[in-house]
Amino acid sequence: MWKKHPKALPFLFFSEMWERFGYYLMIGIFTLYLKDVKAGFAMTEAESADLYGTFIALVFLTPFLGGLIADRYWGYRKSIIIGGLLMGAGYCLMSVHSLPVLYVSMTLVIVGNGFFKPNISTLLGNVYTTPQYNHQKDEGYNIFYMGINIGAFVCNFFGAVLYNMLGWGYAFAAAGIGMFIGVIIFVIGTKHYAAFDIKKGVRDGDMSMGKITALILLPSILAGVVGWILPGNIFGSDSTDAFIFACVPVIIFYASLYFKADEDEKAPIGVLLTIFAVVVMFWAVFKQNGTALNTWADRYTDRSVSGNTESIFNAVKLTQTLEYKKDSVPKYDHFFRLQKENGKVIKEYNYPVYFRNDVQTKMQTEGGTLSVWSTNLSQSINPAWVILLTPLVVAFFTWLRGRKKEPSTPTKIAFGLFISALSVLVMIAAVKAGNNGAEKVSVWWLMGSYGVITVGELLLSPMGLSLVSKLSPVRITSLMMGGWFLSTSIGNKLSGVLASMWDTYENKANFFWLNFVLLMASAALLFLMLKKLNKVMKERGIS
Repeated sequence: MWKKHPKALPFLFFSEMWERFGYYLMIGIFTLYLKDVKAGFAMTEAESADLYGTFIALVFLTPFLGGLIADRYWGYRKSIIIGGLLMGAGYCLMSVHSLPVLYVSMTLVIVGNGFFKPNISTLLGNVYTTPQYNHQKDEGYNIFYMGINIGAFVCNFFGAVLYNMLGWGYAFAAAGIGMFIGVIIFVIGTKHYAAFDIKKGVRDGDMSMGKITALILLPSILAGVVGWILPGNIFGSDSTDAFIFACVPVIIFYASLYFKADEDEKAPIGVLLTIFAVVVMFWAVFKQNGTALNTWADRYTDRSVSGNTESIFNAVKLTQTLEYKKDSVPKYDHFFRLQKENGKVIKEYNYPVYFRNDVQTKMQTEGGTLSVWSTNLSQSINPAWVILLTPLVVAFFTWLRGRKKEPSTPTKIAFGLFISALSVLVMIAAVKAGNNGAEKVSVWWLMGSYGVITVGELLLSPMGLSLVSKLSPVRITSLMMGGWFLSTSIGNKLSGVLASMWDTYENKANFFWLNFVLLMASAALLFLMLKKLNKVMKERGIS
């Protein structure tokens, strides 16, 4: 696989693989840890989803700044190393059970990801700029993307084993170690990409950092502060209010790029802004894998194992043993502090949550035990589908290209939204099969839903980045790439807002119907605009 490609590729591949190993290991257990009443913070579904949504929203907002700083001042290697070290430190700090420390660790991950994520992809692209390898760039990125998903697939097994044997702290520490391994591999391969670490600096026509700070960053920070301190919760929580308020100046700025653009730049900027707007809903639904779908796996999916499967899973520590008896757990208040009376911690007694809708005979006797596979293993379903389906999707479009029938990039994105909406129908069927959560259902429902939305992901996510690079006016390419990350960030936050409403829906099918409507509305809007968007693409000589 490596022989025909630059020698830099395997080092960047394994650096990214280990970085994604750490990130997705952490994401797979994050809300489970927050909701754990024994060893976590006993947060409610709404509280954990809100914090998760804010976290991943900010994780995808900082790459805009990290990319600009690397482009103009630090260079890519320095930015990647600093970012990786910050993220590794953040994951390791999550092993400390303290709410203030948790917030510090989240901040380190948010800032670190901003420096790591955009710049390692850019450095890979630079490596393929030589005439010898330029024709292999798409293939190189496909191999690189495979590394991302291999890391995302295997990490959850490590997380499950470490949590089951040693506890949450060791699982988070493993994420940090994975990140540090990625940094070490990157440093070892330095000689293979040092020549391609070229700072672009500030060019004529580029917006200065001072202007970006004055027009985007400062107004956004001030608006966020206003959203946070306003009495009451307009959009459900202080963090959501602050995030939405902070986004308003940024959205106004991007709209102004269109209205102030020269006539020949208006059309391509308009296409990009349209795509940015509609893909928000994709990320809002897709990123519920760490919240609502994780809850579905935890509480509504039959995770029991028996016979030979139980023996194998027990041997490799991928199972937890649940006992059908009432456990005492400490009670927390809304701000996650232990409740006390006369200096003693107040406790409540309940059966493990898993048994609440388990009608099988295995849990009918007091003191009986049941082996269940670890919830976070469900987070490996999506990357497994990506690994399986990527070659098929690539081959399909290669076949269409050979017949001159390959659809345009906006058309692929529109179908990506439509197919993603169909994945929600699978979950609606799962709710019906489980009698609205009264009974547990097979994991095959989750696997089916993830399989369908993965096809949508492969039509949308890589295509969006490709479209930005193709259509952006040269003078504002970094800003428009920032717009893509902004739309992802807003979608991520919205995913938390939607997931925080989970407990408010007595009929869980209605929760998924809302997701379906949001995705179908976005797809319909894009299909209605396709003729105009494709016309702009054709005029620019872009497919």
